[in-house]
Amino acid sequence: MTPRLPRASDKDIMAALTRSGFRLVHVRGSHHYLEPPSGGKLVTVPIHGNKTLKPKTLKNILDQAGLTVEELLELL
Repeated sequence: MTPRLPRASDKDIMAALTRSGFRLVHVRGSHHYLEPPSGGKLVTVPIHGNKTLKPKTLKNILDQAGLTVEELLELL
C-alpha cells in the first residue's frame, strides 16, 4: 500500500530535493526552478513564506521530479 503524502512546507521540499541532487537554477518571483541531477525538465517549487504545500501541489512536484512518496519520506 502506498503511504500517504506527508504534510510538508515548501522549505522542507526544497531541502529534500537538494539532498536528492537537484540544484537551483532559476528564481522568478516566488517560484524556484530546480534542475535534476541528470539534466532534463525543471521542477517548479512555489515558495510562499514557509507554508505547508497543498497535497495536489506536492503530488505535482513529485511527478515533475520523478520521485515516489516513499523516496520523499526518506529524504525528509
